[in-house]
Amino acid sequence: MAEREPPLGAGRNAGLEVPPAQRANPLWAAAWMMGALTSFALMAIAAREISKELDTFQLMFYRSIIGIVIVVAIGALLPGGMAQFKTGRFRMHAVRNAAHFVGQFCWFLSISLISLAEVFAIEFTTPIWVAMVAPIFLAERMNRYRAMAIAGGFLGVLIVLRPGVTEFGAGHVAMLIGSFAFSLSMITTKKLSATESPLCILFWMAVLQAPMGLIGSVSDFTLPGLESGLWLVIVGICGLTAHYCIAQAFRWADATLVAPMDFVRLPLIAVVGMLLYGEALDPYVFLGGAVILAGNWISIRFARQS
Repeated sequence: MAEREPPLGAGRNAGLEVPPAQRANPLWAAAWMMGALTSFALMAIAAREISKELDTFQLMFYRSIIGIVIVVAIGALLPGGMAQFKTGRFRMHAVRNAAHFVGQFCWFLSISLISLAEVFAIEFTTPIWVAMVAPIFLAERMNRYRAMAIAGGFLGVLIVLRPGVTEFGAGHVAMLIGSFAFSLSMITTKKLSATESPLCILFWMAVLQAPMGLIGSVSDFTLPGLESGLWLVIVGICGLTAHYCIAQAFRWADATLVAPMDFVRLPLIAVVGMLLYGEALDPYVFLGGAVILAGNWISIRFARQS
C-alpha cells in the first residue's frame, strides 16, 4: 500500500464504490498510474534503506513529522488556511489512525523482512478485506460477486505463501495483519470523507501518528543521518504523490480499467528487488498476485450489482 495515506480521490479504495470517470482517456489514466507506481517503488526502496539505520517506530515518527510540515505548508497556500483542519470528529480520526498506524507499521516492517514482491502481492488483499468487513461496518450487502472476490483473494494468498512448502515467516504475518488494518483504515476513511476534506484527514493522520511513533522510539531514539534523512523526505513526498496520481487516474478512466493497471506494481517492484537487492523472481508470487487482482477486479466490476 506502499505508503498508505488516505486517498486524495477514489484512489486506493478499490474495494469501495468508485465514481465513474468524468472523461474517458485511457492514455492519460495510464500516465497518471505510472506516476503512482513510480512513487510506490521509490517508497519501498526508501523504506528498505532507512531500515538499515532506524527501526520501524522511528521511521513512522519521522515520516509523520515530515507529513505535518508538508500538509501544513499546502494548507497555508490554499483558501481557508489552518481553519480547514478543524474537525468535530476527533474520535473517528483516532480510530482511523490507530488502524492506519498498525497497517503502515506492518508494511514498513515486512519490507525489511521479506522480498518486495511478496510485500506488494500480499498488500493486494486489502480491498478483499474491505469487501469482507464492509457489510459489518458500512451495512453493505454481501453478494455472490463479493464472495467470489474474497475467495479468489485468499486463494491468491495461498499461492503466494504456499504454507508447508516455503518458509512462512514474521514478514508474511506482518503484511497480512497490515492488509487487514489497511482495510479498517479505508472503511473509516470512507466514513470521514462525508464531512472531512482529504487534506484534513492527512493532517490528523500525521498529527495523531507522530506521538504513536515517538512512544515506540523513546527506548532507543536515534537521530537519522544525512542519507536516511533524505530517504525519509522521499517517503513523505511519495506518500502524497502516489495517491494524488491514483486519484487523477480515476478521473480519466473507470475503475475497471484503472484497477488492473495497479498490477504493474508487482512485476515493477519484483524487478527493482532483483536489481537492487538480488531478490529472486518467484513465479508463484506473480501467479498469486494475478489471482488476487482478479478478485479485486470482480469486486469493482460488479459493485453496482450489490
